[in-house]
Amino acid sequence: MRCVLNTSTDPAFNLAAEEWLLRHADGDAFMLWRNAPSIIVGRNQNTRAQINEAFVRARGIPVVRRLSGGGAVFHDLGNVNFTFIALGHAGREIDFGRFTRPIVEALGAMGVACAFEGRNDLAIGGKKISGNAQHVAKDRVLHHGTLLYAADMADLSGALRGHPSKFADKAVQSIPKRVTNIASHLPEPLSVTDFMDRLMAHVSGGAARGELCLTPEETAGIDALAAQKYRSWEWNYGFSPRYGFTKTTRTPGGLLEVHLDVAEGILRDVRLYGDFFGSRDIAVLEAILRGSRHERDALAARLEGLPLEEYMRGVTLPVLVDCLF
Repeated sequence: MRCVLNTSTDPAFNLAAEEWLLRHADGDAFMLWRNAPSIIVGRNQNTRAQINEAFVRARGIPVVRRLSGGGAVFHDLGNVNFTFIALGHAGREIDFGRFTRPIVEALGAMGVACAFEGRNDLAIGGKKISGNAQHVAKDRVLHHGTLLYAADMADLSGALRGHPSKFADKAVQSIPKRVTNIASHLPEPLSVTDFMDRLMAHVSGGAARGELCLTPEETAGIDALAAQKYRSWEWNYGFSPRYGFTKTTRTPGGLLEVHLDVAEGILRDVRLYGDFFGSRDIAVLEAILRGSRHERDALAARLEGLPLEEYMRGVTLPVLVDCLF
């Protein structure tokens, strides 16, 4: 099995690296990697329903969709991720135990007793340290998981504290669980990089660091895939299932109730209700918003230069855009 210690902390590159290896690896592979602060949503999720939009926007946290299903997770540099690529998988059932076993054994060798629990988690004393997911492509399987090593728990909860009650859809929802950091359970302190080195040594059988790198050709292919897919709005937001969005806001001009129908990230229908005053027909404003991406900059561009005061007295452009999220 080939082993890769991926030193990139760019979430778009790292998720592209997984897909690239899934497509092109000529044998089984294992990869360790970390992301800078980011939210990684499951393939079948409505991105906007999973994130705390104000928290993410204020901190400039990127949001990237992964290939596999399951729930949204917050990554930072205290979170270690592992990926297995296995060939010859045709006809096999999903088997989380096969791929988590080496991780459980490695942690045990470091003095940390953990166990596989529920559908897809690793836990210490009932507290989650790892969530796992899989994606099957023909006769190949991608299995990946998180390892909470020294993650910032405040950011972990804050970034995912969305408001799914605003959304009506059939997308997969994330389920919060009690969590703990692996570092708190080690018999001796280890930096996150030392932890990764020990984990890699266990899985790889002690391969030299120079043998663990991506090649320049692989890096170029991954960069291209990241640019085309994992940095794109179409994949990260537009791929979301069709959803309805409802929000009621008390604005300086009165109560504003927003109803949106969104498909492929595009506003298919818009209805604006409330006790606000205006001299122009609100249906004209609704028509202007239809066809826009459900994205702040796109909506602001649609509304820029319009005499909003004539549609909704006392409602400014920033206030109206806030009401749409």
